[in-house]
Amino acid sequence: MNKINRIIPLLVYRDIAAAHDFLVKAFGFDEGTVDRNADGQPVHGEVHAGDTTIWLHRVTADHGLDSPTIASGGLVVHVDDVDAHYQRARAAGARIETEPQNQPYGQREYEARDPEGHRWWFATPVQQVPAA
Repeated sequence: MNKINRIIPLLVYRDIAAAHDFLVKAFGFDEGTVDRNADGQPVHGEVHAGDTTIWLHRVTADHGLDSPTIASGGLVVHVDDVDAHYQRARAAGARIETEPQNQPYGQREYEARDPEGHRWWFATPVQQVPAA
């Protein structure tokens, strides 16, 4: 059996350069590359979080890829301080779907969307309080 070594999330954007800058500014990802074709149009981008890379792909009919109009999934990202992260994202213009709140499954989280509608949940694990 082959061992799975790495998973690279791929998100599709109409404007890769703007998505890259938003993800860095609002959500705190580390900057990656924005690769351009001979005409100067962005065709691929990357942002990083620790050992994880997220690919930013262009809209292309050749690959059947389009930016979401209705996002049915998203990414969950663990951060050190979800409340501070929430304040940063809100100040940078992220569309906040839910405020930070403790969840019964042991994390404090909030939901936001990026400018093209991708869903993001940011969370910090918290101690669960035993039921009385």
